[in-house]
Amino acid sequence: MHETVPMTREGYNRLKAEISRLENDELPVITEKLAAAREEGDLKENAEYHAQRENQGMLMAKISELKDKVARASIVDTSQMPKDEVAFGCTVTVEDLAYGDEEEFTLVGTGDEDYDTNKILVTSPLGQGLIGKKVGDTAEVEAPAGMLKFKILKIKYES
Repeated sequence: MHETVPMTREGYNRLKAEISRLENDELPVITEKLAAAREEGDLKENAEYHAQRENQGMLMAKISELKDKVARASIVDTSQMPKDEVAFGCTVTVEDLAYGDEEEFTLVGTGDEDYDTNKILVTSPLGQGLIGKKVGDTAEVEAPAGMLKFKILKIKYES
C-alpha cells in the first residue's frame, strides 16, 4: 500500500530541484571518481573504488527515495483548509499542560519539514494528534516518553 504524501507546491518543487541536483551535479562527480579508481588496477584491494561504489549506492538510494515521495505527492492547497481547526499548513500555538510552556508548530508536508524552526510533518505523531482540534481543545499525543497533553491556544494560516 502506497500512501500519498501531502505537501505544498513549494515542497514539491524543492524535492524536484533536489533530485535534479543529485542526478546532474553529485552523481556525475561520483561516477568520475569511480572511473578513476577503477583505472588504478586490482579492484579487490582498491579502497577508493569500494568507497565510491558505496557513495554511489547511497546516492542512488536517496534519489530513489525522493522520486518515490514525488510520485506519491498530493499537492495541498492550504487556502482551502478550514480556518477554525488545526489542519495541514497552519501554525498552531499550544500550551504544554505538563510544563506550562507555550510552543508554536507549523504542520507541513514532506520536503518542508525543519525541526529547528518547529515545522513538523503533518504525518508525525504530534501532527496527527493536533489535526482537527480547535482553539480551547486538548490534544493528547502518545510519545516514547509517555502521553503528552497540549491545549490549543491559537491557529493561524499564512495568507
